[in-house]
Amino acid sequence: MAYTLIRNGTLIDGTGRTPVPHAAVVLKDQRIDSVGSMNTIKLPSENMTVIDAQGGWILPGLIDTHVHMMLEFTHMQAMMSAPFSLNFYKAMHYLRRTIDAGITSVRDAGGADLGVKQAVEQGLIVGPRMQISITVLGITGGHVDGWMASGNTWNLFSSYPGNPDGICDGVDECRKKVREVLRAGADIIKICSTGGVLSPTDHPEFTQFSPEELAVIVQEAAYRRGVKVMAHAQGAEGIKNAVRAGIHSIEHGIYLDDEAIDLMLEHGTFLVPTLLAPVAVVEIAQATGAMPEYGVRKSLEVIEIHRDSIARAHERGVKIAMGTDAGVMPHGTNLRELNLMVGIGMSPMEAIVATTKTAAECLGWQDQVGTVEAGKLADVILTRTDPLSDLASLEKPDNIVTVLKGGQVVKDLRQ
Repeated sequence: MAYTLIRNGTLIDGTGRTPVPHAAVVLKDQRIDSVGSMNTIKLPSENMTVIDAQGGWILPGLIDTHVHMMLEFTHMQAMMSAPFSLNFYKAMHYLRRTIDAGITSVRDAGGADLGVKQAVEQGLIVGPRMQISITVLGITGGHVDGWMASGNTWNLFSSYPGNPDGICDGVDECRKKVREVLRAGADIIKICSTGGVLSPTDHPEFTQFSPEELAVIVQEAAYRRGVKVMAHAQGAEGIKNAVRAGIHSIEHGIYLDDEAIDLMLEHGTFLVPTLLAPVAVVEIAQATGAMPEYGVRKSLEVIEIHRDSIARAHERGVKIAMGTDAGVMPHGTNLRELNLMVGIGMSPMEAIVATTKTAAECLGWQDQVGTVEAGKLADVILTRTDPLSDLASLEKPDNIVTVLKGGQVVKDLRQ
């Protein structure tokens, strides 16, 4: 047994409780053994490795519930002409940058297959622990259909062995497609119940999948020991259809109306805002010209509507879990989302809880990660700055000075 003591820092444990100054966190192998203050905690008599927080802040490993680890948006021509295998080597850097930002767990919302997840688990590459959806399911002409008026097709994620094509129409095709994705190793099913910003032939308000199709998707997933379904859902009708069908989390939620919010509260549905996504589309277009015209136009249309929808959902008490759509924006810039969450009315502590405790609950991992509590996996980060007084400081990875994942130090900038 190996013990590690983290000391000389202020603990923000992820639960929303008052921070603990002069905190002590004792790790035993891969898990948290005990938590308290240096004045009260009982330290093991055995030799310990000591990690000095150097007067900084101690937090749980952060969680992003909506990423695309196999993607980072650039010019369409470059993405279309890149050799297939090159994307996997690029993903190694995306995973590393995610860890360096203090994010130790992610839910991949499309693109990463079982091999990518296993490469991290086996220590072949450094990255966050992962839940994977593998393939995004959608209808012909919908958000995952890259058909262009020219007759050419450009999909962000090509199908290949281990990553089935995601287009399905009708109840029977939807049932079979869920089975194929589960067979490929998906931890969660990702579907699109509306159109989107970056799809060429639809709009965020377009409703996709019928209630009957959504019901069978949820049913088939649940047969596999309760696998959940997450829904890219931006228009009000598609959001409500998804919630009524039993979808676990609504991604984006741009056009929420009062009825949709009522339904989410009634069903206990999680909301993953990804406020950064449309903002990043516009920023990248202005900086590099890499975004398609239709994506920029739709992003400009929805940014303020999106903020207002999430603000109303938060005010009403909808469960909000942090997610970014990283891959649309560069990986490692994920924590810009937190300050945007404060911009819609959340306190800094609420934004942190959304990125720790609530995010872990959204993933169904609340017994393992999300808070610094005895018995949980030793996913812990040390920050140079106080996130409660300067939340935006977390956007700079250099302010995340140390990252532990499962008790192992995977980043350390301390002198």
